[in-house]
Amino acid sequence: MKDYIIDHPQLQSLQKRMGALLVWVVCWLMWIYLLVPLVTLGGWLLGDYKMSDEMRWFGGYGSLLQLLKIYVATLLVQALLWLCWVFFRARRSRWFFAAAGKKVDDEQLCAFYHVQPQELEQCRDAHLITVYFDDQGKIVHLEPDIPGGDLQLLNTDDACKAGGLV
Repeated sequence: MKDYIIDHPQLQSLQKRMGALLVWVVCWLMWIYLLVPLVTLGGWLLGDYKMSDEMRWFGGYGSLLQLLKIYVATLLVQALLWLCWVFFRARRSRWFFAAAGKKVDDEQLCAFYHVQPQELEQCRDAHLITVYFDDQGKIVHLEPDIPGGDLQLLNTDDACKAGGLV
């Protein structure tokens, strides 16, 4: 199997790795925070005496309704914060994508990716390009599949004969 660049976390920046770890930890903490009371409620509803005693200790059904209000309010606040974050990121990305309108000529493109100009031209005409990377994520070799180069187009009759369908 080929090693893809996504399988090499050492190529990610420290900021991206720490951000992913933080999101992972926060998601698991939120999941546990919401799951533990549901397990307690499920045990209480199924008649587990330990859970029943715990529910009575915390005020029974009335306390449960107050707790559910707190959970709903917490979920609404989290959803509101998430929506604000999404809108902030969308607005912020417009500023970054504005730079995408900058024109880059072939020499700059070849210099940035360390590719020869003739390889770039071949890749422009190809329908499929295989890109080989080294351990640092730099392009080592490009293998374009030039249309009409190696492929022989068969008509339907030839394809059926080759597949043994006739």
